[in-house]
Amino acid sequence: MYEQFLSQTGLSKEQAVVYETLVRQGPLPAGKISAVAGLKRGLTYKVLGELEKMGLIEKKDEPGKVLRFEAMHPLRMRDLLEKRTRETKDAREVLETVLPKLVSDFNLVSGKPGIQFYEGREAVERITTHSLGAKEEIYSYIDNEAVDKYLPKENKRYVAERVRRGIRKKIISPDTAHTREIAAHFAEELLEARVLPIEKSLQTVMQIYDDTVSYLTINDERMIGVIIEDRFIARMHRTTFEYLWSVAKPIPEQAGHAAIPMSGEDAKVPRA
Repeated sequence: MYEQFLSQTGLSKEQAVVYETLVRQGPLPAGKISAVAGLKRGLTYKVLGELEKMGLIEKKDEPGKVLRFEAMHPLRMRDLLEKRTRETKDAREVLETVLPKLVSDFNLVSGKPGIQFYEGREAVERITTHSLGAKEEIYSYIDNEAVDKYLPKENKRYVAERVRRGIRKKIISPDTAHTREIAAHFAEELLEARVLPIEKSLQTVMQIYDDTVSYLTINDERMIGVIIEDRFIARMHRTTFEYLWSVAKPIPEQAGHAAIPMSGEDAKVPRA
């Protein structure tokens, strides 16, 4: 009756059948559970051990009576699901951190570039999370005004984590009043910036690191993220960036103002 629904919470078919049996019939010995659930005795004991470890059943070992097993309250299923959700989230974050290196090693041997495409808020999350695995300084072209307008909260979290990991960044931006205004905070954000005489809003962020190039469009119509992992493409963009860096203008505010700690409503939004 409940087997299909219980299986969707992460229980195996056998675990769901045994747990439902105990919920519907109360405490039972293993032999009876095996008969009702239609499982072999050895498999039944295995499943009972798994459910006990999950905290979904417990043993009732009373003197002079056959050992029985009893289902714990079904609300335990909610706790179990929440725990698995947290573990999945943690595992995903770990995977995203190590994945760039795994892909790089794979590409080195196979010669096959990896291309990933995302849309919406997932694009923002995947692009930023991926770059947090960078093993070297990140080079980036960035439209600061677009980031501040569309992604202020996401960017603030990203910068805090990047700084915590000690990942430095060079950015090239359009030379706007906004960029010059926020430049005083760049040092504390492990940023070094230069500007080019571009006035038009680009609404895009491009990042180059390790053997990776990523793109993120930022506007109110749609957000698209693309990650390309190929050492030759990354090398070409890195070389181009270094040339533009050599001809771009440093921002005087970076050297002329001390970093101001950010706090409260007056804090400036940190750079990506």
